[in-house]
Amino acid sequence: MNEHFDLIILGSGPGGYVAAIRAAQLKLKVAVIEKKDFGGICLNWGCIPTKALLRSAEIYQLLKHSNDFGVKSENVEIDFPKIIQRRRRVANRLSKGVQYLLKKNAITSIKGTGKIVSQREIFVLDENGKEVDSITADHIIIATGASPRSIPGVTIDEHTIISSKKAMSLSVQPKSLIIIGAGAIGIEFAYFYNSIGTNVTVVEMMPSILPQEDKEISNILEKQFLKQKITIHTNSKVEHIIPGDSAVTVQVSKQQDKLDLKADIALIAIGVKPNSQNIGLEDLGIETDHGWIKTNKYYQTNFENIYAIGDVIGAPWLAHVASMEGIIAIEHLSNQQKQIPVLDYTSIPACTYCKPQIASIGLTEEQAIERGHEIEIGRFPFQANGKALALGEHTGLTKLIFDKSNRNLLGAHIIHAEATELIAELSLFKTNNLTVNNLMNTLHPHPTLSESISEAAADALNEAIHI
Repeated sequence: MNEHFDLIILGSGPGGYVAAIRAAQLKLKVAVIEKKDFGGICLNWGCIPTKALLRSAEIYQLLKHSNDFGVKSENVEIDFPKIIQRRRRVANRLSKGVQYLLKKNAITSIKGTGKIVSQREIFVLDENGKEVDSITADHIIIATGASPRSIPGVTIDEHTIISSKKAMSLSVQPKSLIIIGAGAIGIEFAYFYNSIGTNVTVVEMMPSILPQEDKEISNILEKQFLKQKITIHTNSKVEHIIPGDSAVTVQVSKQQDKLDLKADIALIAIGVKPNSQNIGLEDLGIETDHGWIKTNKYYQTNFENIYAIGDVIGAPWLAHVASMEGIIAIEHLSNQQKQIPVLDYTSIPACTYCKPQIASIGLTEEQAIERGHEIEIGRFPFQANGKALALGEHTGLTKLIFDKSNRNLLGAHIIHAEATELIAELSLFKTNNLTVNNLMNTLHPHPTLSESISEAAADALNEAIHI
């Protein structure tokens, strides 16, 4: 090809393809190099396909309990291969959608691995590592993402010790499953497999599941999981994982106890590592920190024409963050004559799609206190919300944390079956530094789940009507 572009992007995930389309809208000549599936991990092996699996589990559970709604359903069964097939169909459709959008915007799509060999040149390598092309550009964006990491000394064989990728493509449903790590990925798989009949055990090193969330919220979820007969070991360290032909043993230290946990499969969900190896960073001298690419607030590396966005630059590892980082990078490198936004990482909404769902933004109660804020907290339980009762989904609450001095929203935390749909309103309020009074005086339609937000705001001022 030996073609020159205004911009070359390595990776077509939510950061890469969004950046590419925004650049094309600004009339830049763009190429995207993708090693495997267009849409990246999120669309093919992460955000979207896991939601397809979770939807199957939700429907199964709803049918099992349909008699509560006056609807009889009998002999409801799981067809595990069909659940997996549907997951693949959803992912494939979205991946094709990304390819269509790239083509629609006249973006050149290149299959292969990109290796940066100079400040403006990239070699395209095939699956065997052979150079098949060389292209140049004025600007480069690295959006290569991250991949699951393992426990030191433990090999993920994708047989009895598996990654999250394998967990959504198993051919046979396991009878028992040990999940190591109780972050969002581990918790979502715990809910999914438990809901369809697998015996699930969760092992977490920290004192609570979802340790990044507000403790009050994660404690509510833990109680719900225990009711669902999920076994949970917190404050527990994995010492060894011993694979077998058809089973696995996980040896765990829990305070003074030593546990030998056995299951068909162990899923390691302890986090991710950056996909920054073998793409030319070391030879060129692009600065990294433990593999995570270092950038400024506009996502420039130490080379002013080379940018990096998304998971490869570190936490938070969220698709919507990668997309916004991509847009900001494009606005900066295109030299548009306007104010370039800077992403406020204290106002990033996060979602966990188990059931009940958890969604949050900003500080937890513990963090707010640690940082010296004098706070006001408002809570509203969904058992007092008419829409939640009508839906049969009254577990959970909305919790809002305000700074007492200026009454700005510091943090918001929701646990409910539809929490992830409710958090956007609170994201708007926090991003725009609105106050508890603004929130309480915003009229919410009745009956809706969103009424819990204004009621929680009112509770912070001791003015709640319905509790």
